[in-house]
Amino acid sequence: MPRRAKIYVSKLHLVVTIFVIIVPFLFLLIFSIIANLSTGSLFRDVLISAARIIIAYLIAAVLAWLSAVAFYRGRRAVIALPVYDVLQSFPTFAALPLAVHFWGQNNFTVIFFLVITIIWPIFFSTLSSLKLIKRDWQEAAEISGLHGFNYLRQFLLPVSIPGLITGSIIGIGEGWEALVATEIIIGMKTGLGNFFQSHVTSGAITTFGILGFLLLIFMINKLVWIPLLDRSHRTMEE
Repeated sequence: MPRRAKIYVSKLHLVVTIFVIIVPFLFLLIFSIIANLSTGSLFRDVLISAARIIIAYLIAAVLAWLSAVAFYRGRRAVIALPVYDVLQSFPTFAALPLAVHFWGQNNFTVIFFLVITIIWPIFFSTLSSLKLIKRDWQEAAEISGLHGFNYLRQFLLPVSIPGLITGSIIGIGEGWEALVATEIIIGMKTGLGNFFQSHVTSGAITTFGILGFLLLIFMINKLVWIPLLDRSHRTMEE
């Protein structure tokens, strides 16, 4: 009977994990009190921005993975990949005024620009993983009779996971930067962009706001992406 992998290898590991989770939120709470800010408004801005980037990431990850699976080999790849390369090189913020004109200053516009920012690292990283598929793996899948949805779920998805996660780490990092910039440019009344824009004249608040922002990103990377990346690498080695 296979042994179950332990999430926490020791009590110290558990304590460190709890500490990593608590510190960013505790920092924001203390920061809001010292800076005489509305704690509710600060946490609301953080949660709204987080919700926007989570929705955008999920959309981008699905679209990127499906596109990589569709165009990682064959004649379609020869035609499609140069097109994708041109699209990912396009300066997306150049189209932001046009998007605001048609769609307005709303969540849809923010999420749309987050999607086209996050999608490219995920797409090209996943594509690289799929291109590294060994010939004997491919032959084993064909001999097993995998096709259709089972082929996608049992073969292509597992072998593409390391690239998907690596691209996600890069894409989410770029997404956080694009999120704040987009919220400021569009003039959203909620979110981290609104927070930084509202306190642009206060260097101390802006500095501590950036520090809290970095702590939050560190927490997400430490608790989500790094364990997923390690797990995917171990799975591929097995």
